[in-house]
Amino acid sequence: MFSGKESKKELEEIVNSSNSIGKGTIIDGNIEAVGNIRIEGTVKGNVTTKAKLSLGESATIEGNVFAINAEIAGTVKGILTVSELLLLRFSAVITGDIITGKLSVETGASFNGNCKMQNDGRADTQAQK
Repeated sequence: MFSGKESKKELEEIVNSSNSIGKGTIIDGNIEAVGNIRIEGTVKGNVTTKAKLSLGESATIEGNVFAINAEIAGTVKGILTVSELLLLRFSAVITGDIITGKLSVETGASFNGNCKMQNDGRADTQAQK
């Protein structure tokens, strides 16, 4: 992904960049990003970011999620691995296991699966794969 010749400023810009998938958009395949991702549509595949994932109320992911931080208001059918903070909004519906460093759940959110909270760095390692 990187040629090794990027300056520190260029790398910082990449990490701070934002990607957006709009309502009505369907992506059939995996997504990998260094910067933030905002999803309002549907993704049928794994989503990986080395930053924050924001999933809107109308959004669906059918696949595994790997992120540093995540705010989920939509539906995820798969394993959620979030190394730092996972925030489940009231409209979130998770079907699958959760592995995270910290978890915040609003009243109304639901998940069916196991939840492991790991502050020992193992979630970090898995999120960066």
